[in-house]
Amino acid sequence: MSRLSNDDRRELLIIARRALTEAIVNKQAWIPPRGRGALAELRGAFVTLERRGRLRGCVGQLEPVEPLTQTVAHCAVSAANEDTRFSPVTASEVPELEIEISALTPLAPIAPEQIEIGKHGLFIHSGRAQGLLLPQVAVERKWSATRFLEETCEKAGLPRQAWKLPATHIFAFGAEVFCEAEFAETLPKLSPDAHNVP
Repeated sequence: MSRLSNDDRRELLIIARRALTEAIVNKQAWIPPRGRGALAELRGAFVTLERRGRLRGCVGQLEPVEPLTQTVAHCAVSAANEDTRFSPVTASEVPELEIEISALTPLAPIAPEQIEIGKHGLFIHSGRAQGLLLPQVAVERKWSATRFLEETCEKAGLPRQAWKLPATHIFAFGAEVFCEAEFAETLPKLSPDAHNVP
């Protein structure tokens, strides 16, 4: 799996912004080109939306079933429309949204003592229960590895100590995390109809 260049990251942010604008403002579907190199690789991703410093939506696709460009576009629109914790994003909110993308590496089983805060995200499942937390969550909240495991169990709807049970499966993944603020000087300014996106 190729590491994303700054140009790749910038392109993915442009794609996410256009997908949002087309879907929410213009009420039409838009599928980005497959892209080349790292952008064309089948890869999972999460898109996080914030508005005025507060979470407005976060949806991801764990399984690598689409080119990264299309995964990001799909997740951006889903984060705006399908995060059940929030009402759907309105057209007037779109210009105020800050987009963060987490491009994921594949899942791999991990022992609790191997978890590194800042490096690993966690996916835990037991039976039909499953929960996921991105690597940056543990960093932002200053969690220990044990707390990270407990919170991921809780996200799955499991008891906080369920990670100790043989029936609970623990997986880790990495993520390349980047946001619009990092590229503020070079991202295009979108008009309402989104057609000035390269």
